[in-house]
Amino acid sequence: MHDLAKGIARFQQDVFPAKKELFARLAAHHTPHTLFIGCSDARVVPELITGCEPGELFVIRTAGNLVPAYTPGADGVAASIEYAVAQLGVTDIVVCGHSACGAMTALAHGHDLSNAPAVADWLRLADASVARTATAGDVPALVRQNVLAQLANLATHPSVARALAEQKITLGGWVFDIATGHVEELNATGSTAPLAA
Repeated sequence: MHDLAKGIARFQQDVFPAKKELFARLAAHHTPHTLFIGCSDARVVPELITGCEPGELFVIRTAGNLVPAYTPGADGVAASIEYAVAQLGVTDIVVCGHSACGAMTALAHGHDLSNAPAVADWLRLADASVARTATAGDVPALVRQNVLAQLANLATHPSVARALAEQKITLGGWVFDIATGHVEELNATGSTAPLAA
């Protein structure tokens, strides 16, 4: 906690004063342009990767960047998606997978998760991704298949389906390589193209 307190002190002393006008605007307006759905992995920092300022991204982070298909009832991921799309009016949604993903590695290599039953239950949401991955144990291929599957799940959410039908939103799938910093965009077949040089 001491390091976090030191970080807050640096933020209040150095960062906040330099961005005081931005934070004054943000205090009254919340208008992010993109819903970024990424992994909970601490090495994947959406604002850092995209160069966005506070207020530009609405971020959902889940283990394995998983998005459950829509079902009625209380669901924090579904509520966040609905809020971003229907209330905030984001125009883009990105699902971002990444290299060396612990969730996808556990699935690809069949790790024993019996001591983490909640994790095991959550990762079952990626069973279809595992089934569509041609080579067992191929983590990069599973990461790509998983991003595509989560994009398909997103389209089952009523707010997203409505926005897609009205052409008010675009969906994109990315894979971030931690070691190189490269971000690749996925097409519908799972092949990638670099987003930036």
